[in-house]
Parts: sequence; structure tokens; C-alpha cells
Amino acid sequence: MKIGIYGGTFNPPHLGHLEAARTAVTVLGLDRLLLVPAAIPPHKQLPPGTPEPAHRLEMARLTADALLLPDKVQVSDVELQRGGTSYTSETVEQLHRQYPEAELYLLMGTDMFLTFQHWHDPQVIAGLAGLCAFGRTEQDGEALFAPQREYLAREYGAHVTTITLPGVVDISSTRLRELLAEGSGAKYLLPGVYGYILMHGLYGTHADLKHLDLPELRACSYSMVRAKRIAHIRGTEETAAKLALRWGADETLARRAAILHDCTKYLSLEEHLALCDRYGAELDEMERQVVKLLHAKSGACIARHVFGECEEVCRAICWHTTGKAGMTLLEKILYLADYMEPNRDFEGVDELRRLAFEDLDGAMLMGFEMSIQEMRERGNVIHPKTVEGRDELRGKTHEKT
Repeated sequence: MKIGIYGGTFNPPHLGHLEAARTAVTVLGLDRLLLVPAAIPPHKQLPPGTPEPAHRLEMARLTADALLLPDKVQVSDVELQRGGTSYTSETVEQLHRQYPEAELYLLMGTDMFLTFQHWHDPQVIAGLAGLCAFGRTEQDGEALFAPQREYLAREYGAHVTTITLPGVVDISSTRLRELLAEGSGAKYLLPGVYGYILMHGLYGTHADLKHLDLPELRACSYSMVRAKRIAHIRGTEETAAKLALRWGADETLARRAAILHDCTKYLSLEEHLALCDRYGAELDEMERQVVKLLHAKSGACIARHVFGECEEVCRAICWHTTGKAGMTLLEKILYLADYMEPNRDFEGVDELRRLAFEDLDGAMLMGFEMSIQEMRERGNVIHPKTVEGRDELRGKTHEKT
């Protein structure tokens, strides 16, 4: 097994870290990559305003998750748990004991690679792990790497791999923190990481969460879900916007509802219930027991109380899973957008997509029927609100005929 170790303060992790991790997995053929946030770096002091370790750990987790390689890329809190100065030699020794048969690789940037001989116990590190240095600019190439690679091989018997990442925008963490405090810097970050920073007011940011523009709202939403869910949220947003334009609804409200509709998707049953109880959301007995139903209710709570969304948006989120009788235009749009967005692939979805732009109530009836049939086939209990919504639309259909 090949295991890569990528340490650092991750203060904050940015797109340069992400690309380095992605490239290392491919070039080295890693079976696992561990992102390891430092407790106290030995080579520099943590600057004033550095977030608590739990925040840096969570931002590293969001970065790892964004690679969509959950079986390969993970976050390790080994240095945070150990506490004190985070000497890499101790981390490598600890991981070697944990994975005695593994082939370890230590990943590092250009500056760290060029000063490796000044690290704490470089001989120990080189004896237990190969070194992989990556440059983030065209200048960090062979002319710079070769002399140091030869020196480390001669002095420590180090096995060195060097990688250049051309085209990656390079920025120091120091400069990035300054930009964030000035109200910019988002382009250097994953949206989910940027959203996490805004949600928690890190690095001198002071976002008014109840008055966010669409890009910031997306970032906050993405920070609350797993990366694999983001494609669905994006698809739902774009589909909702198209349906809003077709049927005369407010496109911005449709987008805001879609952006937030799954923001609590990954909470536990207990977390859902705690949120709903905290904000006084009414739940029936079935909803109190089924996580799949609860995320619509708890999501509406977050939309209303954390992000200050209007009642129309919150109610659309509240009913996007079960539906109900007497749905508003925006409620119907979100229900259908969630059901038929481009990433959905099931029998009948193409017909549902066609119908949604020709006969909205006809599409709603079809969606209700398909949902009920799916629940029956899975042996799941069908929510009464879904049946009521279906029956109402059946009645309207019979009236037309």
C-alpha cells in the first residue's frame, strides 16, 4: 500500500493544496492520501486570528471531500491529537507504526523541500518515507529541484520525486488571509471552504448571513453538504430557474430555494429533530422517524432562521420532498426541479422533463404517481401529504375531462 502524507497548517486550505493533492494521488499511484493539519508548526508561529484546530480540521475535511475519492483521500488529526509542536519526524514514525507494511510518501511544497535539511530529524523522515516535492509555478522546475534532490539523496539516502503543477494560481496563505479580511479572495478557495469561512466568521470576515448574494449563499450551502451532493444542488438550481422563467415565477427566489433545499441532507436523525424542536417546526409522527423526510423540515428552519429567507422560499423547501395539496407555484417548481434535474436517471424522467414545460400540474401529478409507485416498490410507507397532493390533481384532471 502506498500512503501519501500531506501536512501543513491548512490556514486556510486553498486551490493550490487541492491540485497538489489531486496530482500526487495520480502521479505516485497512491492508495491513500492523508491530509494532516498541524497543531503547532515548528518552522513558524501561527498568526493572530488563526482559527481553532477544529475549524482547520473541518476545512481540510472539506478539501479532501472535494476530490471525490473517499476511499483514498482522508483527513488525519494525528498531530492535533498529539498536541505540542508538530514535528514531521514524529508523525512519520507514528504512521509507520500504524501502517508498518505501507510505502510512505511525504508531500511538501517547494520552500519546505529546499530547506528539508534544517527540519527536525530529517534522517528519520528520509529513512521512513519517500519525499515528493511539488512546485506551484513554472519557475519551480527541474533547475530548482535537481541540486536539492541530489544533495538529499547523497546526505540522507532520500528517495525524491518532484512534480511541477503548471498553470496553478499560486498564492501564499498569508496573502489569502489578508484578502479574506478585505472581503475578497474567494477565487482561491473551494466554494465549500469559502462558505465555511463565512458561516463561522473566520479570518476577519463579517458576512451578514441573512442578506447573502447568490454566490455567497451557494458557498455556504456547499459547505454544509458532501461534495458528491453539489452536482445535484447545481442541477436543481438551474432547472428551477428555467421552470421559473417558463411559468412566470421569481427566478431569484427559485434559485435561492434550490440552493438551500438539501442543506441539512447529511444530518443525523437526532440533529434534525434538535433543529426542528429548536425552531418550533411542526412534525408529524412519520416525519419524526424518517430522516429522508426530515431534511425538508430542518432545511426550511435553516433557510428561515440562519439565512433569513422569505416565507415563500422556506415553504418551498419545506414541501419539496413530500409535496402536498394546494401547492404554490414556487413549491411546485422546486418539487419538480429536485425530481427531474439533469443528474437524475430513471425510467420516465425524460417524459417528466418534457411535461414540466408544457403542463405544470400534469407534471406534478406524474411526479406524485412516480414517487408513490417507488415507495410501494421499496416497501416504504407513503406520506399522507403526497397522496393528498396526487388526489387533488387527479380531481382537477377529471374536471377537465
